[in-house]
Amino acid sequence: MLNSVFAPHGMVVAPHHLAAETGLSVLREGGNAIEAMIAAAATIAVVYPHMNSIGGDGFWLISPANGDPVAIDACGGAGAGATIERYTEGGLDTVPSRGPLAALTVAGAVSGWGAAQDISAELGGRLPLERLLADAIGYANEGVAVTESQVKNTTEKLPEMGPATGFAEVYTPSGSVPSRGDLFRQPRLAATLRRISEAGTEDFYRGDLARAIGADLAAVGSPIRIEDMAAHVAISKPPLSLRVGEATLYNMPPPTQGLASLLILGTFDRLDCSDAEGFDFVHLLVESSKQAFAIRDRYITDPEFMYPPPECFLDPSVINGLAEVIDPAVASEWRRGGTDSDTVWLGAIDADGNAVSFIQSLYWEFGSGVVLPGTGITWQNRGASFSLCSDALNPLQPGRKPFHTLNPAMARFDDGRVMSYGTMGGEGQPQTQAAVFARHARFGMPVQAAISEPRWLLGRTWGSDSTNLKIESRFPVPVIDALRAAGHDVEVVGPFSDLMGHAGALVRRPDGVIEAGADPRSDGAAAGY
Repeated sequence: MLNSVFAPHGMVVAPHHLAAETGLSVLREGGNAIEAMIAAAATIAVVYPHMNSIGGDGFWLISPANGDPVAIDACGGAGAGATIERYTEGGLDTVPSRGPLAALTVAGAVSGWGAAQDISAELGGRLPLERLLADAIGYANEGVAVTESQVKNTTEKLPEMGPATGFAEVYTPSGSVPSRGDLFRQPRLAATLRRISEAGTEDFYRGDLARAIGADLAAVGSPIRIEDMAAHVAISKPPLSLRVGEATLYNMPPPTQGLASLLILGTFDRLDCSDAEGFDFVHLLVESSKQAFAIRDRYITDPEFMYPPPECFLDPSVINGLAEVIDPAVASEWRRGGTDSDTVWLGAIDADGNAVSFIQSLYWEFGSGVVLPGTGITWQNRGASFSLCSDALNPLQPGRKPFHTLNPAMARFDDGRVMSYGTMGGEGQPQTQAAVFARHARFGMPVQAAISEPRWLLGRTWGSDSTNLKIESRFPVPVIDALRAAGHDVEVVGPFSDLMGHAGALVRRPDGVIEAGADPRSDGAAAGY
């Protein structure tokens, strides 16, 4: 798939085609891009359950047709019962990655839907939640065809889940992993979504649904209490921004790695690269990533505790310094433990020019593996990124927000274009963002080609424990050989590897025509009218 799709009125991109179609149906009914995204977010939480859930977190970038971009931080903090002492006294030296003790942070995704709907109303949006969540409720209740991706991940992760989490009951309903194309139903989740559609997103945190969720969490032994749910709110704030070439780039502030995404592109912009095909392109972006990740790993944490503030690192003198230490011919040293991630990115642009870049996540595949018994919600394990060392950068602490790999991206060009883009994929997110943006904005590739062209990933991503430089086999052999000769620890992977994430992008021109592309590595689509 190398040809972009074009539409004059509106477009939605998602890594599952049913989510894209859900968003498109909202646009066709006169809904705006935000309303389309709420609907698509609900649907993809049902049809791509290994990748995301309403039991996870979400982050939004919204670029109004008239007005400044706004970011929504819908990330939940650690529960009151999630203390270092509770874990260490139980004989643990790390936070478990699966099970009830991994389900230790409040799920913020639904609060993000509510905050986004408030912004939508200011822009004239009027569609009720009952309409926006209708497709998701239908798919959860009546069933959806299982994807090959869900089969693969259920098979691989089932041995990790252990007993008494509810995972096997939901994801192996007949006692075995479902096959591709089998009908997969989630009736308890359907009832929960129906309750949200009727009572509103606030009910998830401070209503009857919150009480049901609190009882569920207590029943499975999670450190989260109903009081933690009640204390949570999504936060609207200005995004981080950076001038690169003839565009202003926007990304999420901490606790996400959005700063790293901006630093990669800012650094690369100062380096001499003549095309998007050869050694220079990959090498210089990989080396820019190393410089950006060094800052990320040393400083990014819950914004209440981060010093200095992230804007300090976007000063031109800092970015110039990062570029100056990069050797154009030799790889620098790279040693990092890395992070995993399990995420979906979706984007939408409407006829008025309102644009959305959105990410929703469980952290690892299926998150904690805990499926709440009454409400059918699969809960995230984002708190597994906390440290049990009190003097660490991201120590476990009640109310504290965990570090997030999630970072939806946006760009506004001086010529009037607006670009919404992003991907899932752990440490690969900022790297893929940089590749897609640079290929399109700096080297003029069509949007779909910028996504489909071979990619690479330095560090860890979903489904992988290694931290070397993974590169798709479609790169020319001389490029791969040159990277090895420069000192990169190269691992060649499949031609369209899932490890590279599921990217997408949309670009609206000043004449209103939208160009978009979806990742052939996913089950997704770009749907417009």
